[in-house]
Amino acid sequence: MRSFELDIRTEGSVTVLSVAGSVDAVTAPRLGDALDAALTAGQVQLVVDLAGVGYASSAALRALLTGVKGARGGGGDLRLAAVGREVGKVFDMAGFDGIVQRFDDATAAVASFD
Repeated sequence: MRSFELDIRTEGSVTVLSVAGSVDAVTAPRLGDALDAALTAGQVQLVVDLAGVGYASSAALRALLTGVKGARGGGGDLRLAAVGREVGKVFDMAGFDGIVQRFDDATAAVASFD
């Protein structure tokens, strides 16, 4: 079983999803489901905190991109926090920098919505 943990909390009007472990083809659907649930509940200001993520595959990118589209479609946005070096390389290769804003930590990402 792959290591994957997801914690969801609300800070004001922002929903923060803190992820730990590997986000790959097996675990990315759980992230996607959590993003979808937040969006369905009308939560369109989203931060995905990746501080605990050591590996992300293209499946993670797909889940995040779907979340970005949903958030923006609802008048909000999805922002990334604490993207590690290895995960950042995957995002850079996919051209994700031009799509999603990154912040050093979840606090800065949440504050960016003010």
